[in-house]
Amino acid sequence: MGRITLMQEPLGLLVAMIADSVGIADVSLKLLICALGAVALGIGFHLKDRWYAPHSSALGWISVGLFLYLQSSHYVEISDPVLVLMTASALPAGIALGVWEVRNWEDAPEALVWFRGCVVWAVIPYYIVYSVPWLNMALVHATAWNTEFMLEFTGLGSYQMGPMMVDLLEGGEIPVSEWGGNRWVMAEPLGENGFFVPLEHSDGTLVSVSFILACSGLQSMIVFVGAIVALGSVEWSRRIRALFIAIPTIHVLNVFRNAGIVWLTDNYAEWSFLGMGMFEFSHSYAAKFGSLFAMFLMALALFDLLPELHSNIMRIIRPVMKAVGIVNAEPSST
Repeated sequence: MGRITLMQEPLGLLVAMIADSVGIADVSLKLLICALGAVALGIGFHLKDRWYAPHSSALGWISVGLFLYLQSSHYVEISDPVLVLMTASALPAGIALGVWEVRNWEDAPEALVWFRGCVVWAVIPYYIVYSVPWLNMALVHATAWNTEFMLEFTGLGSYQMGPMMVDLLEGGEIPVSEWGGNRWVMAEPLGENGFFVPLEHSDGTLVSVSFILACSGLQSMIVFVGAIVALGSVEWSRRIRALFIAIPTIHVLNVFRNAGIVWLTDNYAEWSFLGMGMFEFSHSYAAKFGSLFAMFLMALALFDLLPELHSNIMRIIRPVMKAVGIVNAEPSST
């Protein structure tokens, strides 16, 4: 059953009430909203020549925007201002994209069709990894192992991984070995941390940092996977080269990011700035802005290999640029 709290914002409260009324957890209903959005956008992308494609896409944009918006309360709780801004703006952005779809239903711009595919092929990999416990746990374990190896290799300390744990929805944490859930399909919702690996010092004392799926860099990877795979007019040889550049680079940068957060948090536990501890500052501010800057540089590097990617991105953000006065008019083709 969903857990309803009075502190939820109105849409989150409504979703929690609907989930509770039908006897499922609100997190399950949120995932269904995401799945609906992905399917609707997938229809719009892969059946783009059908008359109903823009209308299906409009529904998809609003559903995906609502799903992302519903995550904003979690990022408020963990004080992550970057993701609060990004998720809170997703719903109005989704509605705007839906309106754009309907207004151009007879001749949707190529960039808008690409953006449908970009979201679809970013959501699908993440949804599969999240929904298959074996894959979920494997990626979490690999993330923890890579970070531990980097810390040991660079001489930043002596660490070891603790046993894989499960954060239960009703509260409490147990080892995966004691968890009776299905390993192939996520048949029951988990708590906020899902599957996680605690990090320990070599003497067995716990470090105040654990690794969850969000630490894997998968979100950053799938952004590029979706953006590159959806370039239907580009031959696969160029798309595969771009993927071989983007994914390993993001993985390596993410390992350095995780190692840096662990080392700073472990060695400057008493440090604070404006009421923030070292973990909050390094994770929610320094590492987040560093990651966004690295993704920006990655995109610039890929634009030379995939100029079509640059063209589509500029076309998508053009309405925003027009709204703030950076450009004066839309292209005549739309």
